[in-house]
Amino acid sequence: MITIIPNLDKDFETIRTMAKIVWPVTYSAILTKEQLEYMFDMMYSVTSLQHQSQEKKHHFVIAYEDERPLGFASYEFDCENSNKTKVHKLYILPNLQGKGIGKKIINFIEKEALNNLEKAVYLNVNRFNVAKNFYEKLGFSIVGEVDIEIGNGYLMEDYVMEKWIINKF
Repeated sequence: MITIIPNLDKDFETIRTMAKIVWPVTYSAILTKEQLEYMFDMMYSVTSLQHQSQEKKHHFVIAYEDERPLGFASYEFDCENSNKTKVHKLYILPNLQGKGIGKKIINFIEKEALNNLEKAVYLNVNRFNVAKNFYEKLGFSIVGEVDIEIGNGYLMEDYVMEKWIINKF
């Protein structure tokens, strides 16, 4: 049985270990090696993850089967005072993708969002990432495009995708 629980490790070891496996598989065809390394260091250092959790109030969760980690996510309630929950991260180990784990995590986040009286869940996904199709299957729609400068001359080219959740459950 798959369980989704909050990350309790202040050093984010399990999340960092999974991210090191998932990121190259997910982004090596989209990003240069240099940009991949730059972004990973920027987003997944212990200091950065602690800042996201403590200062930005991102909630990190890990999906487990028995004691084996399968994937992780982070999300933020009322992001930018929008009354919407933003999914900042959602990654499943590559050999486990397509088994419904990502869907379970999204459903968990949607329920949490509803419990916090949110009206929608949204996220950014790289315009060239095949995960866009996964989100569309779950009912997300593209509502915009953003280009985000992240430093070092790098740009994140994303779709903004959204799913209304009012009265879903």
